[in-house]
Amino acid sequence: MLKTKKLSKDINIVQKQGNIVSDMDGEKVMMSVQKGKYFNLGVIGGVIWDNIKSPISAIEIIDRLTTEYDVERKECEEQVLSFLDHLLEEELIEICK
Repeated sequence: MLKTKKLSKDINIVQKQGNIVSDMDGEKVMMSVQKGKYFNLGVIGGVIWDNIKSPISAIEIIDRLTTEYDVERKECEEQVLSFLDHLLEEELIEICK
């Protein structure tokens, strides 16, 4: 199986259209209409999802999260990039040109 290219911190990404998103007990859940799959984004994943409604770089998301939450920057970078890579692999986000 081919692995999708990993995102870098300075590449702008944005939500792909056509997903149904809902809040359930403080967590975001999503259904990809195109794939017919459900995803639980969780609380922080939901915050990230809300931040990518319009084009934004991962570094901007990391800056926002490290300001708002008590998290080490290195750990935040690793987790955010991993989460965004997963969203990209599932074709839920796209890279802006």
